[in-house]
Amino acid sequence: MSDTFQSDAWPPEDRDDLLAAEYVLGVLPAPERQAVAKRAELEGALQERIAAWENRLALLNAAYEDGPVSPEVFPRVEAALFGGDEAPAPAGRRRFGWLWLSGTLVAAVLALAVVIWPQFPPQPAELVARLDGGALVFEARFDGAMLQIDRSGPGAGAGQDYQLWAIGEDGVPRSLGLLRGDHEALATDAVGPGVTLAVSLEPEGGSPGDLPTGPVLAAAPLTSL
Repeated sequence: MSDTFQSDAWPPEDRDDLLAAEYVLGVLPAPERQAVAKRAELEGALQERIAAWENRLALLNAAYEDGPVSPEVFPRVEAALFGGDEAPAPAGRRRFGWLWLSGTLVAAVLALAVVIWPQFPPQPAELVARLDGGALVFEARFDGAMLQIDRSGPGAGAGQDYQLWAIGEDGVPRSLGLLRGDHEALATDAVGPGVTLAVSLEPEGGSPGDLPTGPVLAAAPLTSL
């Protein structure tokens, strides 16, 4: 671990967590980085900590693409740390400056990761349903926002439409729209776990009322994958 954060008073798991963060950030000296890599090959817990930090910090890096670093970058950083017009700083001062810079970077990124990480809740499980009407089958997938419907089988006859319904715990069907193509994508918040989807055959344009008027051709509940 870098000198900036060395503390034998910390619990081992806390030291390893910070070590994993420094490893992912790339601020460890080469010998320490190699030592951490060797430990990670043997210790599953350290591997998991490194993977967790890679996932967290990937959120910060998602908007940027990899690219070459200009050779002018490091001289500019050194000039900012030690002064551009002065004689080269002694090795001890340069090492202190880099340790300070890496320590500050680690502290800033750790703080930012702690702040933004809770703002990315786990994605809801995808819900699926297979509405099997024999020769006519509807495959439904819901990702929490969009309901995707794929139809296998013949379309509705002339002057007719397939209409999709959602039936919740109250047992009341609610129209989700017409299914005229082989694939339909519907934005809805009216479905969720336990909701049953049903397809009825209706007059062209859909049911004239709030409930199905034609035969229900297929129905099935949405379940988690």
